[in-house]
Amino acid sequence: MKALVLSGGKGTRLRPLTFTTAKQLIPVANKPILGYVLDYISQAGINDVGVIIAPETGQDVKNYVKDGSTWNVKVTYIPQEPLGLAHAVKTARDFLGEDDFIMYLGDNLIGKGVNELVAKFKKNNLDALILLKEVEDPTRFGIAVLDKKGHVVKLVEKPKTPPSNLGLVGVYVFSNKIHQSIDRIGPSWRGELEITDAIQELINLGHKVEAEQLDDWWLDIGKKDDILYANARVLDEYVKRDIRTETTESKIEGRVAIQKGTKVTNSVIRGPSIIGENCIIQNSFIGPYTSIGNETQIIGSSIEYCVVLENAFIKGVERLEESLVGRNTKIVKSPNQKALRVHVGDYSEVET
Repeated sequence: MKALVLSGGKGTRLRPLTFTTAKQLIPVANKPILGYVLDYISQAGINDVGVIIAPETGQDVKNYVKDGSTWNVKVTYIPQEPLGLAHAVKTARDFLGEDDFIMYLGDNLIGKGVNELVAKFKKNNLDALILLKEVEDPTRFGIAVLDKKGHVVKLVEKPKTPPSNLGLVGVYVFSNKIHQSIDRIGPSWRGELEITDAIQELINLGHKVEAEQLDDWWLDIGKKDDILYANARVLDEYVKRDIRTETTESKIEGRVAIQKGTKVTNSVIRGPSIIGENCIIQNSFIGPYTSIGNETQIIGSSIEYCVVLENAFIKGVERLEESLVGRNTKIVKSPNQKALRVHVGDYSEVET
């Protein structure tokens, strides 16, 4: 079995941050989302991985994943213009050959691995296995309709009038029969080749399509609040107390991870939270559910429920909350205003 990881797209809902990086590389608990995806694929015993990349951000993805050896996988990079998920499969046809494969959207986080999903696909000798989760707004997702026995009978992509609330999680397992189905469909009203249409064609042709309902959390990372919530969930479930540097006149409370080279002076850090390498935390409060990237300086500030990327500089901010702060960003606050809430991209500067 092979894996096809989609790490293209324009990430328009996360601009301006995604003007300068792929959204799949935005860190959650100081680790790019794409890293968690590759973890799960490697843990499932899959070692041949195709990575779909976009022209605008493909080099950034290559710089992070490299040859895949970090995850003990072999990586093949496949450029694609964003013309739909089924189009991505079509573009990867030479790489996929006649093998079964798992397709994983690189901007999706789920609370468990894919070992069980792959095992069920093989055991039941399926042609497609889709992962489903009840969603609050079905108009944002591909939607599945099941019969009383739980069999998949219909799929619709982002319906205006949803026939159910079962959204397709961005993880699919396919046999090589999916290629025949893709060849039989045309672009949707959105101008894209939809994977939902291709799976529906599998059903129409009488092939074996089943669904598994996810019994854990799932996050489709598309907006700032999605990143913050994902960061909180991952910190809550995985971070352990791990202090790899000395602190001076400071209180470290709860599950806090601080990487080597960071200097913490006269500050309070409350977990769950994580601070990267070579940071300066001085006269500050770092509250729960906060991730701070490498080389960042936080001076005389209070930060809580935030994701701060590498090499940011934050000074004199009395309270920064629910914020996503890009790389090489500077936020300096005057003493006349208390709270800030920001979403700033790389190389931005905010002064109040």
